[in-house]
Amino acid sequence: MLKKNKQQKDPNSVFEALSRSADFTNELSRNGDFLYRISFFRSLINGHLLHEQILPSLKQLHLTPTLEELKERIPIEQAVITSDLQKVEEALHRGSIAIRLETDWGKTLLLPIEEKKGRQVGSSEIEFGIISSQDAFVEILDTNLNLIRRRLPAPDLKVAEKTVGTLSQTKVAVLYIEDIANSQNIETVLQRIEDIDYDQILDANYLAQMLYDVSNTIFPLFLNTERPDRVSSGLTEGKIAIMVDGSPHVLLAPTILLEYFTTMEDYNMPWIAATCFRLLRIFAVIFSIFATPLYVAVLTFHYELIPKDLLETIVASRYLVPFPPIIEALFLEISIELLREAGSRLPTKVGQTLGIVGGIVIGQAAVAAGLTSNILLIIVALSALASFVTPIYKMGSAIRLLRFPFLFAAQVWGALGISLMGAFLMTHLMKLTSIGRPYLEPIYPPRIADLKSSLIRPQLRFLNKRPDNLRGQNRTIHQPKPKQGRKGKNDFYE
Repeated sequence: MLKKNKQQKDPNSVFEALSRSADFTNELSRNGDFLYRISFFRSLINGHLLHEQILPSLKQLHLTPTLEELKERIPIEQAVITSDLQKVEEALHRGSIAIRLETDWGKTLLLPIEEKKGRQVGSSEIEFGIISSQDAFVEILDTNLNLIRRRLPAPDLKVAEKTVGTLSQTKVAVLYIEDIANSQNIETVLQRIEDIDYDQILDANYLAQMLYDVSNTIFPLFLNTERPDRVSSGLTEGKIAIMVDGSPHVLLAPTILLEYFTTMEDYNMPWIAATCFRLLRIFAVIFSIFATPLYVAVLTFHYELIPKDLLETIVASRYLVPFPPIIEALFLEISIELLREAGSRLPTKVGQTLGIVGGIVIGQAAVAAGLTSNILLIIVALSALASFVTPIYKMGSAIRLLRFPFLFAAQVWGALGISLMGAFLMTHLMKLTSIGRPYLEPIYPPRIADLKSSLIRPQLRFLNKRPDNLRGQNRTIHQPKPKQGRKGKNDFYE
């Protein structure tokens, strides 16, 4: 109904309504024997193209032309002629110029000359790498597509564009490799994007929350990354990438839990070192979740588990502390979170200073005042440090929040409470899915081949199969060749 009403309106009234904006230009001009009206938003168009290509082309005309002749004469790609006023309005708000002739005011020539302003491609700020590529996505969709196309110049790489947001009219690009990605996954993503009914989509994280299979979870179900190499690698595995115009982050789906503990640098170093670092990250996450709750549980219910020599040290450190373990643990955990949040909201140099100085001063003052013990201060500091090893920021935030339910369970039921919370956590993870694919795979359902490549980083010559959880159309990466003697291996001794 809305579209029909707009088509029935007088074109002049539509352009007059747009003229209420101070940055909208709607000028009537004469060139020789014909009148024409040119309309555009000054804040959205490329002024150089307007003055160097469009206006000179109009001034060179002497006889009354048609819009078709103007379209052929003006060297602007993707120019269209339409009488649909809704399409005209949308094009004007996207940086197009509208030209109408006195011979037919109802038809409009639209010339897209949008001014795309934004920062240049720079290094990654969140997923920082040392021995990997340094470029990162920016806020311009075409630039991000260029970064992917340069890495994957494959004809099977397809891009499907959608527009979401009734007010923002945000462009969304869905990328996939046609002969590899699962067709059902592609249809699911495209259908969910089409079903979105929301006023504004300003970032990829807006979109992710509307595409999740389950909304009541703290775990990210789409992998959020700013690295083009990670997206390219995911596409070759059979994943689907979702880009949002105006966002420097790209969503990858479907994903599994263990992927959040891997980095692209794992594939740029020897497989033994990469495996050790990957296992270290998993151990650090487990330590970050359970270290402080175990301290509270042991000191509250299970003194007999502490060796005698260590018990004397703990008693001496808590001699002046007037609070139970749960109070001092909460005090330190909340202090760490406050320092972390304050540091992330302040300018970079001030935030770094606050994190270092604040942590030292508050920690030492708390111990000197008898508010907490030295041992718990060390445990909390190590737990906070261990939570930073997670390569994906959203997963790190989820890990930090998990400590608090475990803390309260440890205070109420001790080790039994920690076990119950662990059971609830595993049950929740088993129920989660990413675009219909199990989130805990290959742990549940168990897949030994994928589990080996998730926990360890095998040698590249052994990575000849794509992950089974993606259900890709083509699961073979390369055919392993039979073992042969390496040419030139013993040439020195011959």
